[in-house]
Amino acid sequence: MGDDNQRHVQFERTANSKYEVRNVRGGSISVGSGADTDFTPVELLLAAIGTCSAIDVDIVTSRRAEPTEFRATVSGDKLRDTEQGNRLENLAVEFTIRFPEGEDGDKAREALPRAVKMSHDRLCTVSRTVELGTPVTTTLFD
Repeated sequence: MGDDNQRHVQFERTANSKYEVRNVRGGSISVGSGADTDFTPVELLLAAIGTCSAIDVDIVTSRRAEPTEFRATVSGDKLRDTEQGNRLENLAVEFTIRFPEGEDGDKAREALPRAVKMSHDRLCTVSRTVELGTPVTTTLFD
């Protein structure tokens, strides 16, 4: 894969268990352990799964009509497993998406189930990566 396919973020410690994450476009977000309002890594994973699919669905459906409501809940059960390590199970994305009455809204409602399925089955890089179980390497530099 070429450099056009490479994605990365960088982060720096700002306090004990608190980090500032930056992307190449200049965006940043604070991440922490859950002791304050910052998102935890697990919450970011849930958000990434849901918003990745939401973007796919939004692009397809909003070509037909602007939604009057577009929200989702993403959940999972955190397991502490001494044999296989900590992880999430029972990951679920539950969308509530509504469109205005009329022909354009009807077109968007008709496209919605297929858009959600396409996102889940092949488009959403985040949930596809989680479902396929991509290995993660960790390296320590001096």
